[in-house]
Amino acid sequence: MFNLTTLRARQARLLNAVHARLATRMRPSVKGFVSSPEPRTIGSFARGRQLIAGNYLFAGTLINAPNHTLWELTPPDAAYAAELHGFAWLDDLAAVGDAPARAGAQDWLWGWIDLYGKGRGPGWSPSLTGRRLIRWINHALFVLRGQESEQSRAFYLSLEQQTQFLSRRWRAAAPGLPRFEALTGLIYAGLALEGKEALADPAIRALARECARQIDDQGGLPTRNPEELLAVFTLLTWAAAALSDAGRGTPRDHLAAIERIAPTLRSLRHSDGALARFHGGGRGIEGWLDHALAASGVKGTQPSGLAMGYARISGGRTSIVIDAAPPPTGAASANAHASTLAFELTSGRRPLIVNCGSGASFGADWRRAGRATPSHSTLSLGGYSSARLADPDPETGREALIGGARNVPVEISPMVDGVRFQGGHDGYVASHGLTHARTLELTLDGRGLAGEDMLLALEDADKRRFDAALDAVKLKGIRFDIRFHLHPDVDATVDLGGAAISMALKSGEVWVFRHDGAHNLTLEPGAYLETTRLKPRAAQQIVLSGMAYTYATRVRWSLSKAQETAIGVRDLSMDEPYLEET
Repeated sequence: MFNLTTLRARQARLLNAVHARLATRMRPSVKGFVSSPEPRTIGSFARGRQLIAGNYLFAGTLINAPNHTLWELTPPDAAYAAELHGFAWLDDLAAVGDAPARAGAQDWLWGWIDLYGKGRGPGWSPSLTGRRLIRWINHALFVLRGQESEQSRAFYLSLEQQTQFLSRRWRAAAPGLPRFEALTGLIYAGLALEGKEALADPAIRALARECARQIDDQGGLPTRNPEELLAVFTLLTWAAAALSDAGRGTPRDHLAAIERIAPTLRSLRHSDGALARFHGGGRGIEGWLDHALAASGVKGTQPSGLAMGYARISGGRTSIVIDAAPPPTGAASANAHASTLAFELTSGRRPLIVNCGSGASFGADWRRAGRATPSHSTLSLGGYSSARLADPDPETGREALIGGARNVPVEISPMVDGVRFQGGHDGYVASHGLTHARTLELTLDGRGLAGEDMLLALEDADKRRFDAALDAVKLKGIRFDIRFHLHPDVDATVDLGGAAISMALKSGEVWVFRHDGAHNLTLEPGAYLETTRLKPRAAQQIVLSGMAYTYATRVRWSLSKAQETAIGVRDLSMDEPYLEET
């Protein structure tokens, strides 16, 4: 039995296939570009070298196949196939830029035209077509150099056909990043290809409408995924630059969205230049965030309140980003995490406290585990998460997040010697009658963080629910665990006879975790999940555990730099091997 969503998805695939076949039957009319396009995408030299060597790492899976083209691979899943057909890997080959890289790019690009250029294959979806068009146009000079006229004609014909397909099917792209990709690709192609400017005009207006609909007053997306927001921001700046290069004006809503997003991304930027990892988003390619912000030309400062539902407090070389709003709901929650009131802390160029991250590239079990509250640096109660996963969608297999916190009061206030964050959420009220409240106080010099977590039964109904939960465990108490996940590069050891945890960063800094002594402190194995790795990285986590017996339970803890740690640390080495497994 199929639900309405399943039927619509199947209809969309059928219509994509029909319009792809129709578009590829058109007669050629484009012979070149209006002007030579300038590449704006950023690739990785290391990834490019790995591709040339036959190490094909996409969507968390490595296929080692030297002397085989991309199209001779058997994709293990739809995510792997999507990365192949989206052609973002062309950025990496262009970053290498030598003769072998160009030869590989040419072989694989014209191989795609031969195999899939007639409207076949999984690459004929609006979002993938938009992503592919941007790369083909960006790197046209790179791939066309040394090619025969017959190959050039095939290249321009395929561009024209894909543009025609996209002009008919962009509306079928899902709202959010997929639609932004489709529309930006259509604008790129319409402005760049001879005689296709008319196809760009509806896309320019549609992109402006999407900006007004999808980018809220806080400069955020409904998914609350920081990395996705950066991807959308990048697309909008590319589209604005393409319009400027073509001598066209950019619609007001388009420019206003860029101006709203930039300050939000600055709030989500840790002191090392990377993004906070929440709701399915990663840290982003090194340098991507700063490059995108610089390219936008927006000089706005960070907002004083929340940014896309996140609070940022900082002092000295220390930055802290906190999930301070309800999790996404509905369709926007397909990648959302039960992470309310979780935080990440970075000192200088070194992450210290992190969230585990998205496990989507490591299979369904890791994906679910990464979304659970225990995978975040916050309090989890009785083995429960602060939100639940719904049953998988029969068509996509995605699981929406349901039952999460809906009331998340937050206050950020200055102190004499620092800044205070106070927040609470009701994610455990329905199950246990308890509200989780968290206070974080960071000193101005960034050398000390004092924390307090409380579990409170506030209303009479909440107290009755707590009493019932306590009765269910025969008055043994409701267990809670406050977790502080450590970055894999942090070397942590139990200190002071089990009363503290010492943490050494590669920069030479030493941090110490202490608590009020009323609860159980342990250092346990953990995991760090990132899509550029072949498997989860081993890490450690500090766990502060206890039992809630009464209507009010308080836990106090602190993080501080050791006295001998210098105020300024010279720390320049950050690069890691791309395919390192551990």
